[in-house]
Amino acid sequence: MSNIVRDSDVNELVGSPYFNYGAKVRARRLVRNDGTYAGKEIGELLVKKGEVGYVVSIGTFLQQFYIYGVEFLESGNRVGMKRRELELADALGDDEDLPLPQELDA
Repeated sequence: MSNIVRDSDVNELVGSPYFNYGAKVRARRLVRNDGTYAGKEIGELLVKKGEVGYVVSIGTFLQQFYIYGVEFLESGNRVGMKRRELELADALGDDEDLPLPQELDA
C-alpha cells in the first residue's frame, strides 16, 4: 500500500501551466528544506514568504500537479513549488513610485 497522500482530486495537468517560463512570482509562504534540497540541512530556510523569483522550469509531480522551478533572487535558491504556493508578482507594482520622465524635468 502506498503512503502517498494526494492534496486533492484536482488534476492540474488537464490544462496548461498557470505560470509561464520567465514569469515573475512571489512565494505565498515560507519554505524550509524537507530533506530533498541538496547541500542544506533539514529544516533550513530556503525561501521567505514574499520573496520574489522567476520561473525557470516547469515539471510535474504525481501525474497531478505542475511543479514550477523558481530561481529566487534574495536567497539565490532554486526551489520547486506548486501553484498554490506562488502568486504572480505585480511587475508594475515595484515601479509605481518611480517618477515619469516628464516629472524629472519639472
